[in-house]
Amino acid sequence: MDKLVGRFTEKKILEAAVTSNSAELIAIYGRRRVGKTFLVRTVYAKQMAFEFTGVKDGKLSEQLENFSRSLKIATGSPLDFTIPKSWSSAFEILQRFLEPIINKKKAVVFFDEFPWINSPKSNFLKAFDYFWNTWASKYPNLTIVICGSAASWMIQNIVKSKGGLHNRVSIRIKLSPFTLQEAEAYLKSRSIKLDRYQILNLYMVMGGIPQYLSNIQIGESAAQAIDRICFTKHGYLIDEFDNLYSSLFDHSSNHTKVVKALARKNIGLSRNEIIVETGSSSGGTASSFIEELEESGFISSYIPFGRNNKNMVYRLSDEYSMFYLKYMGKRSVTGKGTWLRICQQQSWASWSGYAFESICLKHVTQIKEALGIDTVVVRESVWTNIPSIAKRGAQIDLLLDREDHCINICEMKFANNKYSISKKYAQELEQKREVFADATKTRKTIFITMVTTHGVDQNVYFKKLVQNELTMHNLFN
Repeated sequence: MDKLVGRFTEKKILEAAVTSNSAELIAIYGRRRVGKTFLVRTVYAKQMAFEFTGVKDGKLSEQLENFSRSLKIATGSPLDFTIPKSWSSAFEILQRFLEPIINKKKAVVFFDEFPWINSPKSNFLKAFDYFWNTWASKYPNLTIVICGSAASWMIQNIVKSKGGLHNRVSIRIKLSPFTLQEAEAYLKSRSIKLDRYQILNLYMVMGGIPQYLSNIQIGESAAQAIDRICFTKHGYLIDEFDNLYSSLFDHSSNHTKVVKALARKNIGLSRNEIIVETGSSSGGTASSFIEELEESGFISSYIPFGRNNKNMVYRLSDEYSMFYLKYMGKRSVTGKGTWLRICQQQSWASWSGYAFESICLKHVTQIKEALGIDTVVVRESVWTNIPSIAKRGAQIDLLLDREDHCINICEMKFANNKYSISKKYAQELEQKREVFADATKTRKTIFITMVTTHGVDQNVYFKKLVQNELTMHNLFN
């Protein structure tokens, strides 16, 4: 069994919960394959008294039958249990099983894929409300963990419940994908020896999703792994896109419309632009899809510099979805060697720059630490000045507005060796700084900050324009 990598904060929270002097109700959510189940099973291996997993689209009878099987496993009984006729009856049986255990020692009850258990007309949530409020909450030795990939459902029905579970969740954990540092540690734990440039290439395709990264084989290069996993007949990620969204969202075609619209616009889209791009007939409905995608970690929102929440810009931030829609979704040619050919083409050179920008946006904490401003109040934003006859245009994908009266304009460039600032690009940088200063009327000092893979050549343009230089290694810290 794999050992737990990273997740230090989450592990500490879970360990503290099982030693508390009161009953704990813990809600854990995050997208599929991110490692929620593995985290709970690993941390609570010794205290686990009962575990039950919901089935996607399972009928009430199927869920109750599986509950009965789970109880049989928990008790170690060779005999089959009578299948309860309702969730109220099921929780009564669970109470009788747990009571002698929690009167003696700490115990954990784990409901995995919690939203799936709540099948239509099953009254599961109502029965769980009653189980927690009238019985489970009275036992200091009991910790109940409910876990689900449908993040929006978990938040609306559990964390922000206005019913019987209102304010009952004592601990809320949103489990995010691995950072680059955690992805590196995870691969090392599986004896995968790749340098950081190779890991960065894998991250552009798979993000920090442990289950995806677990498919990397010893001795493969990043290109070989991507080729096998994404383009061969039995590759793990061949059919993941449709399966991923349909498993998380009802009416998932609406969610994928939003994702596809954002994939076409690297600079992101406002809420109103998303409505237009997707042809949505209702602003409220579109807002619901946007919220659910953001809560589940597929898209991210940014407030443009000098604006407010009403001007929010959304970007696609799930690496696999970005890669799938660019290279996998419409390909007529697949098979061994497909990616080894594509990655030599100019389209990859262009697209990888955008993918690297997205990764940098996810690692702003590491960027601020490398710049020595992690203790300064910093507002992260984006900024675009649309060109017209009267004014020049400019786009800034990451802007750090600091309370110490400085602003970092971050330029992110992906390259397989040192990046060299050309005369043309130097002019673009100079114009970007001038346009931003003129349009915003800022009085703060403006620093141009380069974030690249292998560093920047120290030529005359670099020395004239750049104040800060970071490399991919800073993102791994």
